Amino acid sequence: MKQISKRARVLTGGAALVALGAGAFGAVSANAAAPAAAPAAVPAAVVKADAKNKNTTTSTHLTIDAATKAAQAALDAAEKENQRVSVAVVDRNGNTLVTLRGDGAGPQSYESAEKKAYTAVSWNAPTTELVKRLEQAPNLKDIPGTLFLGGGAPVTSKNAPIAGIGVAGAPSGDLDQKFAQAGVAALAK
Repeated sequence: MKQISKRARVLTGGAALVALGAGAFGAVSANAAAPAAAPAAVPAAVVKADAKNKNTTTSTHLTIDAATKAAQAALDAAEKENQRVSVAVVDRNGNTLVTLRGDGAGPQSYESAEKKAYTAVSWNAPTTELVKRLEQAPNLKDIPGTLFLGGGAPVTSKNAPIAGIGVAGAPSGDLDQKFAQAGVAALAK
């Protein structure tokens, strides 16, 4: 029998180890890519969504029709006074439901209206009142997404905020506030 040199044995052994390692790696990779089977014996947790369940809550939201009605009422009030404004209505979480940009409204009014609506619903207060709070807490203005200028009005149900209406573009915050309140008033009709 022919003897294999020490060098050949080391090379052959190294090649065998590499092949074995590659095979093991391939098997692990193949298993990782395969979808895991769902455990059959683990029952899913079920939460009943009913009035007696203490793990859930119910919230009230404006319908898109109500939000549109409020926005249009605010825009109409502004147009009666020859003001060019934008109006935004946001839900309780600050998500925009409706935005109307009046003819000739400035480019900044769109975003300002959304921020005023967000600010009003966040604090459940008209933004004209919130402007006064800045005297005691000037850092409030640093909260992202807020705008402490007149023109934001909260919409409430059972004393809880459910939406905000923001108006921007009139020459004063008092006028913007007046038009936002006209949007809130339209929801009471």
